[in-house]
Amino acid sequence: MTEFALPLLFATVLWFVATGFVLWLDKLPSHTWPISITMATMASGFAMGGIIATAEETSPWAAYVAFACALVLWGWHELSFLMGFVTGPNREPCPPDARGWRRFRLAAATLIYHEVAMFLCLIALAAATWGKANQTATLTFLLLFVMRLSAKFNIFAGVPHLSTEMMPDHMRYLASYFRIAPPRWFFLASVSGIAVLAAWLADKALSSQDGIATGYALAFALVALAFLEHGFLVVPWQDTAMFRWAMPEHLRQPARSTVKPAMTESANVSAQPDTNPLAVRQNAVQ
Repeated sequence: MTEFALPLLFATVLWFVATGFVLWLDKLPSHTWPISITMATMASGFAMGGIIATAEETSPWAAYVAFACALVLWGWHELSFLMGFVTGPNREPCPPDARGWRRFRLAAATLIYHEVAMFLCLIALAAATWGKANQTATLTFLLLFVMRLSAKFNIFAGVPHLSTEMMPDHMRYLASYFRIAPPRWFFLASVSGIAVLAAWLADKALSSQDGIATGYALAFALVALAFLEHGFLVVPWQDTAMFRWAMPEHLRQPARSTVKPAMTESANVSAQPDTNPLAVRQNAVQ
């Protein structure tokens, strides 16, 4: 059981610190962003090298290294999005009369370049580790990609509670594509699927050996965190409160947004929330 508990602790702490670090960099003055993204790009290059170097290894340490390297790659994508370097062709708030397919098309256009970049990175990881023993990095990035997509679709479809206070000012137009509504069938299907996946990963971790077991345990930790993040979408408690330490002192109190986000289901018109993201989070996360 210790072999299972240590990866859980490692993944949770690393995810927490990495998320806070990305948010902290994003809240620095905008003139620092080119330096931050340049350093992150260099770190991503080393991370890809680490993934390739450990692809043939089956020891627990190799799984930890591959997992950490995958988080570095993911952090680069999150940073490039939050800083506005890789987003989409649409950077305007959602028109009040946008419904159905038009609303979806406009929402997708706000982040399509970001999604394509992550998908291409996933393909590159799969190619680099194809047929290799250590699949931890590819599995980690795949799970992060799928869990984040699930969160984004749920936020678009409608959830009771949204946490957007970590959203940068220049990205607040994204909130206009969010919807506040009771949980829909998609949310129930999402959390059910996540729970089943978590159970499967836990079983694989407990029934495998050495680094393979460690890799599955690390993956289980990510899915468990994703389950919690989805849960925060339906409870009146902001998970972003955990990351206020990463914000400058003058930004730790939620600022009132000037953008019209989140359509309410009752009125089916734009409502005005007090705060703003990641999603992303994850972007969050999100």
